[in-house]
Amino acid sequence: MEDRILEVTVYYDYICPWCYVGQTVAKRMQAELGAHLNWLPLLLHPETPPCGEEFSPEKKESLVETVARVTQMAEAGGLPVVFPGRMIYTRRALEATEYAREQHKLLPFHEVVFKKIFGEGKDIGSWEVLRSAAAEAGLNADEMQRMTESGAYSALIDAQTALAEQQGIDSLPTYILNDSYAVIGPQPYEVFQKVLEIMAEG
Repeated sequence: MEDRILEVTVYYDYICPWCYVGQTVAKRMQAELGAHLNWLPLLLHPETPPCGEEFSPEKKESLVETVARVTQMAEAGGLPVVFPGRMIYTRRALEATEYAREQHKLLPFHEVVFKKIFGEGKDIGSWEVLRSAAAEAGLNADEMQRMTESGAYSALIDAQTALAEQQGIDSLPTYILNDSYAVIGPQPYEVFQKVLEIMAEG
């Protein structure tokens, strides 16, 4: 283990609040262990229209416990948290992130987009918000929008989502360590340490 760079693949969707708070442990592995992070998309709600969708009263009620738990975890991790009040369309943001990957700015763009949706409660389905995120991450907003609207990354998002589902990944975030061990959900850092110990022993 000592001689090999730790590769951590994280499956995510921006609509997943657990993925937002799960950034903390991923970044800690990067900082403390020199882990190489690879964020891969899994589109959770392909049925969401581009304009987004209002939550039903039942849906809002079902989210109360999640909101409380995520808020607690975000505050513990030093992250701002503001939940959007409706279902947000994320395909556009996921596709724009693939543009950022091509420009070698995936991590800064990814972090800003998560901050927009769960740190500020903004609609990342809108180009206004995504262009703002691009500017913060040092990307060319015009080119990002043009490339994304051309459909250049649409098939890639579908293929990555299908591949993840074929691998049995249906909960987010899912962390794959060195292509061999999976950690599912927003687990504390100690869980990752234990998994790494098991990997080292093997």
